[in-house]
Amino acid sequence: MNDTRKRSFWGWGWEDKFPDAAARKATGEHAQLMVGFAPERCDEPPSLESIELRAPLVSTPLVLGGFVTDEHEARVRHTYGKSYRDILRGFRGDFAPAPDLVATPRTEADITAVLDWASDAKVAVVPFGGGTSVVGGVEGDVDDRYHAVLSLDLGRLDRVVEVERSSLSARIQAGATGPGLEAQLAEQGLTLRHFPQSFEFSTLGGWVATRAGGHFATVYTHIDDLVQSTRAITPKGVWESRRLPGSGAGPSPDRLMVGSEGIFGVITEAWMRVRPRPVFRATVTAHFGDYGAAVEAVRALSQSGLYPSNCRLLDKREAALNAVTMDGTHVLVVAFESADHPVRAWMERALELVADHGGTCPKGPVYREEGERSGGSDGAGVWRDAFIDAPYLLNVMASMGVIVDTFETACTWDNFERLHSGVIRDVRRAMKDACGTGFISCRFTHVYPDGPAPYFTFIAPGRYGAELEQWMAIKKAASDAVIAHGGTITHHHAVGRLHRPWYEKQRPALFGDALRAVKGALDPGGVMNPGVLIEPTP
Repeated sequence: MNDTRKRSFWGWGWEDKFPDAAARKATGEHAQLMVGFAPERCDEPPSLESIELRAPLVSTPLVLGGFVTDEHEARVRHTYGKSYRDILRGFRGDFAPAPDLVATPRTEADITAVLDWASDAKVAVVPFGGGTSVVGGVEGDVDDRYHAVLSLDLGRLDRVVEVERSSLSARIQAGATGPGLEAQLAEQGLTLRHFPQSFEFSTLGGWVATRAGGHFATVYTHIDDLVQSTRAITPKGVWESRRLPGSGAGPSPDRLMVGSEGIFGVITEAWMRVRPRPVFRATVTAHFGDYGAAVEAVRALSQSGLYPSNCRLLDKREAALNAVTMDGTHVLVVAFESADHPVRAWMERALELVADHGGTCPKGPVYREEGERSGGSDGAGVWRDAFIDAPYLLNVMASMGVIVDTFETACTWDNFERLHSGVIRDVRRAMKDACGTGFISCRFTHVYPDGPAPYFTFIAPGRYGAELEQWMAIKKAASDAVIAHGGTITHHHAVGRLHRPWYEKQRPALFGDALRAVKGALDPGGVMNPGVLIEPTP
C-alpha cells in the first residue's frame, strides 16, 4: 500500500492526478474539436481545510470507542460517491450530507456492536467500500426519522483469508480492493479476473452488494458468476450460505444478498471462484464504415460460442473522443485469453466473422504469451488506457463547468435499434433544451447471445450554478428513454438512490413487496442504508 499518496477528497482517484490549469485548458480545446463547444471556465478545487460541516447530531458512543470517529476529514471523505453530481458538489465545497460518524470496524464483532447501537439509537448505517458509487449508494441522504447517519467503512477487513486450490476458490474479506486482492491471489498464481472501471479503488464487498460488472465482455461478466457463497452481518444476526458449485435447493440465499446494496446487512466476506492467471492472449482492432454492420458483427461473435474476453464496439464518436481513431470509422476491439491453451484458432474464426460483416483489421491480430501486454500503441491499447483514465475526466470537466456523465443499459438484439435511436434522440433533445447543444456517443461494454449492453456518454455546456439542474434534466430524459424503449435502468452501475424511481417501474410490484418483507425480517429497525433500492421503512 502507498501510504504517502492520497485520494482526492472531492473527486475521482488520486489527488496528484488532477491536472494544472494549463493542462485542463488543453483538454478543453481537444474536447471542443470533438463536441463542438469550448469550456468557459477553469476553476480551482477547494482545500480540505476550507470545508465546513455542521456539528455531528450524535456523540461518539463510548461502547464503540476506538473505531468510531466524528473527525472532520473522515466525515468529508465519506460524504459522497463518484458520480458527476457528487464530484461537482465536492468541487464546489458542498458537503452538507456528511455523515455524523464514521466507523472503521476491525472485526465482525465490531460490526455487530455498531448495528446493535444504531438500531437502538435510530441511526442510519451506510456501508462504505471504496466510495466509488455513481448512484448515490453511499450518501447518507435520510429524513428526520433518523437521528443521525453513520458511515461504516470496511477498509480494515481487506485480506484473502484462505485459498482452496482444488476447487479454485478463495475466501476474501469484503474490504479488499481490486489491486489488494489481486496481489494476494497472485502469490499463488491465481486471479479473480474481475476488473470494473473502478477496480483501483472499489472493493469486493461493493462489487457483491451492487452486482458489479467486470472487464470480461462475455460469459464471466458479472460478480454473480464468481460468487460461491456469502457471509453478512445483519441487525438480526449472521447470514451465511453454504459453499457449493450449484444447487437447486429453492431460491438462492446468495442471489438475494448479491445486489442488495446494503439494505439487509453488511457483507463481510465471500467465497469466490478464482482461476489460474492467463498465459495466452490475442487482441485485434477492427474498423467498420457502417454502424449497423458493426452491430451485426458483434451479434455474430456473441452467438458464435467463441466467448471472447473483450468484445467492445465503439461508435465513431466514442472512438474519436478516446483518440482510438479519428478516421470516422466505428471500432471493434476483440480479445481472447486462456491459462490453458493458445487462442489463435479462436481469433482466426473471429476475424472471419468480422470480415463477413465488412470489417477490416489493418494491423492484424497481436498474440502474446506469459502475461505480456501490448504497449498501448494499437487501438486496443489506446482504448484500455482511455478506459482506465476516463473517470478522471469528470474531475476536469467539473472544474470547467462542463456537464459529462455516462449511463448504461441492456436490451435484446431485436430491440437494440429501437432503443439506441430512441435514447440518442431523447438525450439530444434534452441537451438542446437544457444546454443549447450537446454530444452523445455509445459503446458496447458487454455482449450476450441474446443482446448487448450499450453504454452512453453525454457532454454538454453548463451554466455556472445551474449545472446540477441541467444534468438532472438530461439524466431524467435518458432514464425515461431507457425504460420507455425496453431497456434496464442499469446494467452494472446498481440502483442506489439515483435510479430508484425507474427501478420501481422496472421491477414487478410484488417483488417490491417481497424486498420490503425481507428487509423487515433482517432489519426491523430500518436502519440499513435507508432509501436505497426501496423507500425507507417507517
